[in-house]
Formats: sequence, C-alpha cells, structure tokens
Amino acid sequence: MLFNSVQFLIFFLMVTAAFWAFPHRFRWSLLLLASCYFYMVFVPKYILILFAVILIDYGAGLMIEPAKGRMRRIILGVSLVANVGILAFFKYFNFAEAEVVRLCQWLGISIYASHLNIILPIGLSFHTFQSMSYTIEVYRGAQRAERHFGIYALYVLFYPQMVAGPIERPQNILPQLHAPVSFSVDNLQQGIQLMLWGLFKKSVIADNLTLIVDPAFRDPHAHQGWPLVIALYAFSIQIYCDFSGYSDIARGAARTLGYDLMKNFNLPYLAESISDFWRRWHISLSTWFRDYVYFPLGGNRVGRMRRYLNLLIVFLLSGLWHGASWAFVVWGGLHGMYLIIGQTTQSARDKLWTAVGGNDGRPLRKVVAVLLTFHLVTFSWIPFRMGTLGGTLDFVSALWPVADGTEVLPKTLDHFQRVGLLLGLSFLVAIELTQSRRNVPAVVARWPRLGYAGALTCGGIVILLLGRFSSQDFIYFQF
Repeated sequence: MLFNSVQFLIFFLMVTAAFWAFPHRFRWSLLLLASCYFYMVFVPKYILILFAVILIDYGAGLMIEPAKGRMRRIILGVSLVANVGILAFFKYFNFAEAEVVRLCQWLGISIYASHLNIILPIGLSFHTFQSMSYTIEVYRGAQRAERHFGIYALYVLFYPQMVAGPIERPQNILPQLHAPVSFSVDNLQQGIQLMLWGLFKKSVIADNLTLIVDPAFRDPHAHQGWPLVIALYAFSIQIYCDFSGYSDIARGAARTLGYDLMKNFNLPYLAESISDFWRRWHISLSTWFRDYVYFPLGGNRVGRMRRYLNLLIVFLLSGLWHGASWAFVVWGGLHGMYLIIGQTTQSARDKLWTAVGGNDGRPLRKVVAVLLTFHLVTFSWIPFRMGTLGGTLDFVSALWPVADGTEVLPKTLDHFQRVGLLLGLSFLVAIELTQSRRNVPAVVARWPRLGYAGALTCGGIVILLLGRFSSQDFIYFQF
C-alpha cells in the first residue's frame, strides 16, 4: 500500500479514527492487525517471513536476558545468523550464485546455475536490522526482554515505518507502545503537517523529476551531454525528496497516533563534508552501522590505518545492504574513500584556508564545502541509480561532450509540469534554507488554529494540483 495513494488515505483515516475510539488495552491489537493488512496488500504470503523473524528474535530476547557468559553469546549468535541468513537467501542468493558461476567459468570449471525465482520481500532489510538491534540491545543489557509478544510484533510491524524505516531502536519504540497516549490536537496537526510535507516532496518534486530522470538513465547515450548532467542533478534531488518524503509521512502518521519516530534526515545537502552528510542522511541506518559494526570493529580507538579499514568495511557493507550488485558496493566504496581522503587531507585544508583568509574566509569555506560535498554525493549516485557496473560506465562515458545544443529537458515534461516543478523546487530550497536557521515547524505551530488549518488545507490543494499520482513506488521499497 503506497503512502501516495487513495487506498492509503482511506486506510489511514479508518485506522487513526479507530485507534482513538478504542480503549488503550485494545490499541496494540488494532495496530498490529492494521499493520499486517498494510503489509499483506503487497504480497500476502511474505507476512510469514516477517513472523518467522519476529518469533526468532522474540524467543532469543527471552533466552538472552537470564543467560550468563558464553551462553548469552551463543544465543545472540544464533539469532543474528538466522536474521542474516533469511536476508541473505532472499536478497543475495542469486547474486552470490552468479558470481560463483562466473568465477568457475574463468577457472575453466563447468557448473550448473539454478537461479531461483526469488522475489525480495518488501522492506526485509529494514525489518531484519530493526529486529537485530533488539537482540543486540538485550544482550548488552540496554533493553529488557519484551514479554508481551503482541507488543514486540508491533515493534517490528508498526505500519508507518515497516517498509522503509526509519530503523528504530527498541528503547525508543517499545516504551511508547506500552504507555497510554491521550488524544492531542497538537499531535494531530503536527502529524498532518509532516505528512503533507512528505507528500509534497514525493508527489510534487520526486515523481515529476521521474520524467527527467528515467529516460536519461534508461538510455544514457540517447541523452548525451547536458541532458544527462541535468538528469544526474535531478536524480540527486529526486532520491532525497522520495526517501525523506517517505520518512516524513511515516513520522507524521505515527505522530497522529501519539508516537514519535526518530528523524531520519536533517538537511543532508547542506552538509559541509561527507562525514557530516552521513550524520544527516538516512540517520537510522548510518547510526545502526556505527553502533553495531564500526564501534565493535574498534571505532576511533584503533590506529589510523585500522580506522580507515574499518570505515571502508562499514561503507562496503552499507553498499551491499542497499542491493545485491557490485554497483552498490562501488557506491559504498566511493563514500568510504571520500571519508578516508577527507580525514587524511583535513590538516592541509585547514592550513590552506587559514593562509587564504583566516577567520574571514569561514563563510566562503562553508559555501565551497557544501557545494563540493553535494557534487561528490551526486556523482556517487550514478552507480546507485544504474544498478550495474556496465550501466555506470555507460552513463559516465555519455556525460561528455556536454557542450551540445540538444534539448535539456525531455518533451515528456509539459509546460505546466515544468512551471510546477520549478515552483516546487524553489519552495523546497526556501524552506530548507530557513530550516537551517530556524525551526520552521515550531514557528508554524504557533499560528492561530484557524490559520494553521487553512494553511494545511491550502497545502493539500497545491499538492493535488501540482503532484503526480500515477502509482509511483518509493525508491527505497526495493531495499
């Protein structure tokens, strides 16, 4: 069920109304049933895989908590292997098999490839990581094992964030699911505001940019030159608006129920470095890898070369998490190398800027840093979007020459769509630049109730007029 569909609007209104009509003791069961239905709209039978993950980790948590010493590590290990095994089978089996066959052929060994007809369950990467964080936190003693099976199942299946995150920690969600919540007009308004803002980014910007992005990435050499450059910038904006738009709608839907999900994006394209970018982009995933992979590898406590190796490992794994393709590994490797180069050149860059302008050069340095970071990130999106190494090379080779006279924007984008897209982008930039200095939602929340409601209504009308609603999936659904 897509957030940008009439079906979801009806579902959301019915579930939210029923939630506040039910007594507290029945709300968890309502949300669990609603979440199961929400997921089963995609592929009903895959709900069984989710419940397998839930049963494994629910039982593991109960066994880990009272266990001592080596037994705790064994139970945690079994749980993690089961989670990773399920994910690896559905997401990486065919990829791994194809690579083994390719290697054997290179060695002159004949081998049969089965290539199973496996469809990746939607959101499986998110579910397994959220479940794994629960068992790890119980093992570390930072979280009590959850006794209520229904509440734990809801922790994994909670419909706003079950398909594409944010990847929540048990310390944030489980206490909220247990605590009684009272209806709040403020929460309702803030939730609707977040949902509308997310829908604006998704339907008005991301989905209209699809008309520029898809033709160019589908056949790069047919759009050689400036059209391809424009398409690359367009995708950089599209994926941000698409994914952060989903997160905003998810946070907004949860807020209308009185629950707070973590903020997953914090103005990432205003980052001044790649490390700053990853503190702002997909925060729930980057902090997951930091806490459960980077720190256990030694983090910053090890020597410089070991630290660089740890960074590279984390980002290569992050790339593989996104997709079973070497192109995603390259994408992750690029970010790992960006970070390593940034750290090794930090001292030299500081000295350069001090020599150029000292403290007076700070505003200029910030602008240069933001622009450079944005372009490095944008270039790295090429393998991410193409999905294959061959496609990536085709795209890069087609970027030049850029000094041609071809049509920059495709004809599939009519005049109304172009104007609407330019207005939408201008509004997005204005809001995000303002948000970097002031808390825009807090300012809007202080408006009189009537004015606030009127602004939300106008926002909804603008989205209906300028948005594109043709069953456009969210990009991160494929992960």
